[in-house]
Amino acid sequence: MTAFRPERPNGAAVLITPGGGYRWVVVDKEGYEMGRWLAARGFTVFVLFYRLPGEGWAAGPDVSLSDAQRAMRVIRQRAGDYGVDPERVAAMGFSAGGHLCADLLTRFSTPTYAAIDAADKLSARPIAAAPIYPVISMTAPVAHAGSRELLIGKDAGPALERAHSPHLNVPANAPPVFLVHAEDDNVVPVENALLMRAGLRARNIPVETHLFTHGGHGFGLRRAIGKPAAAWPEMFTSWASGLFI
Repeated sequence: MTAFRPERPNGAAVLITPGGGYRWVVVDKEGYEMGRWLAARGFTVFVLFYRLPGEGWAAGPDVSLSDAQRAMRVIRQRAGDYGVDPERVAAMGFSAGGHLCADLLTRFSTPTYAAIDAADKLSARPIAAAPIYPVISMTAPVAHAGSRELLIGKDAGPALERAHSPHLNVPANAPPVFLVHAEDDNVVPVENALLMRAGLRARNIPVETHLFTHGGHGFGLRRAIGKPAAAWPEMFTSWASGLFI
């Protein structure tokens, strides 16, 4: 993880999982840029370099989730070192990293690795979560084909698809969620966010959803400039202020 520390900490932290289609982790526009932006507003931010399922790890399609769970626990264990309240650690993810964020908010208590140290006695549940233009479904035609193939394999059956489709795995104690997507996204269909919203609402989990007519995919901060979608980060901080800051 790379940490971004604010001059005036507000006590809240955000774990960011950048996108990259589960082929790589794009840490610039969806990691470092967002980290600096949030840190300027008082958040302590941790950008996660998570392992990828195609790299041959024993955990297979759960390896990225293992890293996200471990990151949440380590942040809580070391909260005092960073001036963070361990109860106020949120998650944010983009595209395939949005899938990882959604996987974390739904399967935070699923054992995916053997305990390493005392940190693993702590909860991996985020206080809130923000999947931004996320990959959600692993079932065609809504699934992002590249992410699906790299995560669960091209020939994965319905059981594996379901296990890795967060909207089908929402627990009763999932945290509140903030969703953002553009309706003209031609990479990850907007139906992914809508499925996630429906899955959360079916479990009575609070979810705030912002859909923008124009924005495409991967707009982050810089590619949203001059478009209505540029408002989403301020919308996030306004939403967060009522929950954990």
